[in-house]
Amino acid sequence: MKRSSNSGLVYSTDGGRMCPECRRPVVECVCKARTAATGDGVVRVMLQTKGRGGKTVTLVKGLALDPTTLALLRKQLCTACGSGGTVKDGVIEVQGDHCDLVMETLRRHGHHPKRAGG
Repeated sequence: MKRSSNSGLVYSTDGGRMCPECRRPVVECVCKARTAATGDGVVRVMLQTKGRGGKTVTLVKGLALDPTTLALLRKQLCTACGSGGTVKDGVIEVQGDHCDLVMETLRRHGHHPKRAGG
């Protein structure tokens, strides 16, 4: 039986999820350090309800920031809006319809956001 080049350890009870590239636990991954700053430089703010059970979420995409700075910005946006949120795959998600407030807060932090979507 042939062995696949991408086969290997996927989960370990010792470290949790494993990175397929560097074969370390995801929290200690050295691959994500190389690809930390992703984004096209255009900050887009949009609303999304699809796939969220009818709940509205404000999305902020295109920020070319490292994960630590992105998490700090998420906290500042959520505090300004008075709601919860998270960071998933370089996209900040703020619960609720807060596009105008998020755009104003991003401008105060030196970004140039654009409204995207309908």
